[in-house]
Amino acid sequence: MSGPKKPKGPPPRLGVRRQSYIIVWLVFAVFLIAAHGPLFETPYYWDEAGQFVPAALDILHSNHWIPTSTLPNVHPPLVMGYLAAVWKVVGYSNIATRLAMLAIAAFGVLFAFLLSIDLSRGSPGAPAIVSPVLLCISPLFFAQAMLAQLDMPAMVAMALALLLFLQNRFRDSAITCIVLVLIKETGIVAPLIFAGWLVAEKRYRDAAWFAMPFITLLGWLVVLKTSTGHWLGSSSFTDYNVFYPLHPARLSFAILRRLYYLFVGSGHIFGTVALLVAWRKMPLLKSRSWQIAGSLVAAQVLMVSVLGGAVLERYLLPVLPIVYAAFAISLRALGSTPRRLVLGGLLASLIAANFINPIYPFPFENNLAFVSFTQLEAEATNAAYFIPGVIATTFPVSDALRKPELGFVEKAREVVELKDFRASTIAQLATNRPDVLIVYNTEWDPLHILSSGPVLWFMHATYGYEPQLGAERIGEILSMRVARSWESRGLKMSLLVRGKGRETLSLLR
Repeated sequence: MSGPKKPKGPPPRLGVRRQSYIIVWLVFAVFLIAAHGPLFETPYYWDEAGQFVPAALDILHSNHWIPTSTLPNVHPPLVMGYLAAVWKVVGYSNIATRLAMLAIAAFGVLFAFLLSIDLSRGSPGAPAIVSPVLLCISPLFFAQAMLAQLDMPAMVAMALALLLFLQNRFRDSAITCIVLVLIKETGIVAPLIFAGWLVAEKRYRDAAWFAMPFITLLGWLVVLKTSTGHWLGSSSFTDYNVFYPLHPARLSFAILRRLYYLFVGSGHIFGTVALLVAWRKMPLLKSRSWQIAGSLVAAQVLMVSVLGGAVLERYLLPVLPIVYAAFAISLRALGSTPRRLVLGGLLASLIAANFINPIYPFPFENNLAFVSFTQLEAEATNAAYFIPGVIATTFPVSDALRKPELGFVEKAREVVELKDFRASTIAQLATNRPDVLIVYNTEWDPLHILSSGPVLWFMHATYGYEPQLGAERIGEILSMRVARSWESRGLKMSLLVRGKGRETLSLLR
């Protein structure tokens, strides 16, 4: 039996039927804005508050493209410049930031859709429509779509760059790769893979286009070196993100964790089962286009594992459209009933994963847990703000109290920033206790997996990990009392105060 016939003629280009693309983008934009509407006033979360929003404000207020109000690092300034431009036009606000990021996210869904169409040519049915649906309900994409961070915009640029490359529009793809590396430096994997394929095919002139992103990134690094004295912005950033991950155990664990998320976690196991079945039945998945896409996935996983001290799933966003396209196409290899069951399981799991936290540790920004965290942060900082005296806590709550521009407090409060809530850190406060201490979950571990014998030994030996102390235990050590506590979706934040005076208690009511 012969395989499906390939369509005649070149694939349609992005320039064709642009009006239709604008309409499709508007549909995706309206959906994303409506779905995120109740979350528009969510305060800035973690790295938004600590890095990207302050860096964008530096551009807005002082035209400083290398941050001065936060630690400079290797991240290029394109996204921060975009936010500064938006704020300059419409004014600085959380809502403006959320809408600006969602506008980019809608382009990401559009390009993921077009990429899925290109990758599914020759496949029966219409599997391409499944890919943007999976992306829109994916908890990782849904959360990151509204956050002022770099990985969702990097996903947008990488999807477009790959689409253009597969359509043999190498110059346009290389220009898009320039944008990609100006969004995030790890995007350099895309032009590296594209150039590698062209060189292997002896298309040297076409490959030369992809020197441009490398030159662009090198230019940014030279500017950074000239301004800060460090190629990556600071020595601490370099140590943590370049040398720290290279420990064999840390590197192996990072790769395994990335593979787990892409092919098992959040219900992805359903798609992986379909992919394994389809691999034997569908020659399409072994075509040149899919080999290029697969090599890009592998390169991204390796890049963000080798470079990056924090093992964050958001670093995988740039390849999520490829993974979902593979899942969508693979469903066509299943019979009618198995296809419905697998697709139903995948859709239900992704939707549920937006609201239900896994039983193992995970970053809050992987789903809507980040909203719960920022709500608790707002409650605690609002209560602590009105209590006189010295306040102590850890990042990011410390920044929420001392940076009014983040929207948590009206005026800056002086804060003693702690490194963490480990016993050794808390013991240092015993001789100089603060008047107020905000304690909260910095990690999610409902089954106390990280505190169990073998896991704790591995985590301590590999990462220097020590479990954090709870609010009650910290109160005992420092002779402080838990005056207020707030809880949401398993997360908890507590306010500890010195003494039992009625004045303090009245301020908390």
